[in-house]
Amino acid sequence: MNILVTGGAGFIGSHVADAYINAGHNVIIIDNMSTGVKEFINPSAVFYEMDITDERVREVFSKHKIDIINHHAAQIDLRKSVASPMFDIDVNIKGSVNLLENAVKHGVKKFIFASTGGAIYGEHDYFPADENHPTRPYAPYGINKLCVEKYLYYYHHVYGLKYVILRYANVYGPRQNPHGECGVIAIFTEKILNGIEPLINGDGLQTRDYVFINDVVNANVLALDCDEPVIYNVGTGEETDVNYIFRKINEFAEADFPEKHGPPKAGEQRRSALSYEKINKELGWKPEMKIEEGLKVTIEYFKNHKR
Repeated sequence: MNILVTGGAGFIGSHVADAYINAGHNVIIIDNMSTGVKEFINPSAVFYEMDITDERVREVFSKHKIDIINHHAAQIDLRKSVASPMFDIDVNIKGSVNLLENAVKHGVKKFIFASTGGAIYGEHDYFPADENHPTRPYAPYGINKLCVEKYLYYYHHVYGLKYVILRYANVYGPRQNPHGECGVIAIFTEKILNGIEPLINGDGLQTRDYVFINDVVNANVLALDCDEPVIYNVGTGEETDVNYIFRKINEFAEADFPEKHGPPKAGEQRRSALSYEKINKELGWKPEMKIEEGLKVTIEYFKNHKR
């Protein structure tokens, strides 16, 4: 199949592109390289340096008979979405709708969308949150991801476009950008390996569901075979607090930094964990990588790939 991977030079998208190519598919990548890395682009892919909001996207669809879109290009920084909600709308809604319009005009069969779990559900009523949990996004990032989910429903209902929505927990692992505001594992790892003391926001007891990149990639591969419109959580169902993450990275990196806390970030979600029962039952997916082993693999990668 011909698969268009948006954001295919980024952290998650590049891993997904690699997996699709290894499975024998033809991959076309669109990435504006705002956060993408040239070295992450699989040499077997056809690459276009382009923004998903650009009208020239239609030229890619005209040139390639796209069967499936795997949409990972996004503005992913929740705090940036709060500071600049209009920019978040431009990228995460307008860019996505641009792809959807081209999808229906050019006969795309399926749209796989990288959505978000914690940011869409907000503070949980129960743990772990399943796909039926109320959606109460508290930042433009989550609001706009949910909006695109609704657009997918619309395009299926009106045009018959099939879709798979993957609501990610907190993805981590090799290739993650350590220089942004999100991705605490990458940020802490990069700082500690470079002899810089990390600062823990607040008391460090806020929890997240950390899911390893290889497990996320496996979910994207399985999604190729989904025939019905569906939403799946992609997480471990387990909560891990920030203090634990700091201590383990400190230990595995053989560092000895003290645990330094700063003021909490306003509006930060307190707890999050996603149930993977549905995707396990229907696709046989489950998380394979335990957090301690995943941290070791991630630290080893950052030791060998400093940037």
